[in-house]
Amino acid sequence: MSLSASAASAAPAILIFGDSLSAGYGIALDRSWPALLAKRLEDNRLRYTVSNASISGETTAGGRARFEETLGRVQPDVVVIALGANDGLRGLPVLQMRINLTAMVKAAKARKARVLLVGMKLPPNYGPVYARQFEQLFPDISRSEKVPLLPFLLEPLGTENGNFQPDGLHPTAAAQPKLLDHVWAALQPLLR
Repeated sequence: MSLSASAASAAPAILIFGDSLSAGYGIALDRSWPALLAKRLEDNRLRYTVSNASISGETTAGGRARFEETLGRVQPDVVVIALGANDGLRGLPVLQMRINLTAMVKAAKARKARVLLVGMKLPPNYGPVYARQFEQLFPDISRSEKVPLLPFLLEPLGTENGNFQPDGLHPTAAAQPKLLDHVWAALQPLLR
């Protein structure tokens, strides 16, 4: 049973704000973890809509530039911020990432949205110092802004090649339910 248009518009919104890992890169959009989240919410009769504003290739700077407009348009009750992977892969300054992510968390909180921050890890070839600083910024922001953290989006996929597309970076359609279960554990406490 689906919600009518008027009921759906009155339902509280969950905003997914990420990069290609949340945008469904390389797979059918209806098989991405955000689309599976919308189905799980409906199946569990949880009255939320899901707005996926994730863009492949997005950095924290690009996300920050469009965040206020997206918040105003979607008016979410819950925001999942899953950005940073592209900053890391490009070796962008960790301090700027911290500033951008913190600004987005603060903007969402200023609109009374509950925030889930989703962390990322880098491959070891980026050097131990940069990789450590990169990985540590997510728990640091979570602590300072008092928002829950999902430490590593791709954790349930491990290093099993079958979970990833040929590029070795993007999860397959078959791996999306694992991502959903992982995110769900952290997201569910924010749903009221």
